[in-house]
Amino acid sequence: MIVGAGISGLAVANFTSRENVLILEREEEIGGYCRTVKQDGFVWDYSGHFFHFRHPRIEEYLVSRMPADSVRRIEKSAKILYRDRLIEFPFQKNIHQLPQEEFIDCLYDLYFRDRGAAVHNFSEMLYAKFGRGITERFLRPYNEKLYACDLSELDADAMGRFFPYADIDEVIRNMKNPDNRSYNSTFTYPTGGAIEYVRAFEKALDPSRIALGETLVSVDLERRIARTNRREVRFDRLVSSAPFNRLLEICGIEHDRRVFSSNKVLVFNLGFDRKGWPGVHWVYFPERHYRFYRAGFYDNIFGSERMSLYIEIGMRTGDTVDLEAERARVLDDLRVAGVVTDHQLVSWHAVVLDPAYVHVTTESQRQTAHYTERLAQHGVHSIGRYGGWKYCAIEDNIVEAIDLIADIDGRRVDLVEPARS
Repeated sequence: MIVGAGISGLAVANFTSRENVLILEREEEIGGYCRTVKQDGFVWDYSGHFFHFRHPRIEEYLVSRMPADSVRRIEKSAKILYRDRLIEFPFQKNIHQLPQEEFIDCLYDLYFRDRGAAVHNFSEMLYAKFGRGITERFLRPYNEKLYACDLSELDADAMGRFFPYADIDEVIRNMKNPDNRSYNSTFTYPTGGAIEYVRAFEKALDPSRIALGETLVSVDLERRIARTNRREVRFDRLVSSAPFNRLLEICGIEHDRRVFSSNKVLVFNLGFDRKGWPGVHWVYFPERHYRFYRAGFYDNIFGSERMSLYIEIGMRTGDTVDLEAERARVLDDLRVAGVVTDHQLVSWHAVVLDPAYVHVTTESQRQTAHYTERLAQHGVHSIGRYGGWKYCAIEDNIVEAIDLIADIDGRRVDLVEPARS
């Protein structure tokens, strides 16, 4: 039994050698957060989902199942709007693009930072690695807007390999020889939206095995029986990509709910009557007077003639969402930023992702590992970004599915390259 017909669940279904498979999806369509909206000639995702493949064979597996020539390969152009000027991302490697006095402050604080400072959380890591100037101009305000929490609540390594570290040698070298490459320096994106990657997995599956609108309600771990809103099913293995804390509740496992905190993200997709800023794919907004933390430009990915944006607003889980008020605020802020001038909004769509970014803490990692082992003893496996309560890329979920199948079926799927020494 597979719970969730997003990337993680469909990858498991694709790669397992078992024939008796049932996929539960509580929504009326597959895709999870990788769903796509097509409206008034615009193509929007539930958020900006761009694939950064490290394993060519996984990419080939998916693309071969998609319409010919439907995938664009893009060299990323990411900027930061800071004090009404666009500077290159990441901020810490491009402080030389700041006004001179601020550049000197950032460089001075970077050089004389307390290298021996004790680091117990994400906030302390930022100050220890980058000093006060860089941290307080970009890293702290941006990440507070994104996570919607105090950064001292997060683990020092909450973002893992995705955090763009840079030492002082790299910062100074970048002033003369710019090199802003990162894990996502290039990305791929289908002309039909991120749902095309989902459909690539769907193609290999028997549609009768996918139960839409069916929700997992409870699990009897000892008897290995799952109860849904429609029936009871006995399972040998259950693989879930549902949020980890939700799975614990479904399985009747007592746990400290405070440990598994997260934010939610309100996403606006906005379509305008004509082109906007050229060239850039997404822009970060660290300053607090802007409501959103990031804006992405679909039109510069598709090469289309009308500005098409996604706007992301980080919120606390319990915050009330007033769509009309938020949309009005967003449009005002876009005008202040100069993204929108005399443009006319001709189409829009909104969705709330909840959870969006999980709060990775030392305790959440400890308890996730503990309960994951306990669940596995009963044939229940929790995977994916939310199932593993972690920060990861979409491809990482596919790799995790492949690794799980190797463990469950004793069968290795040859799509992941061996690690280089």
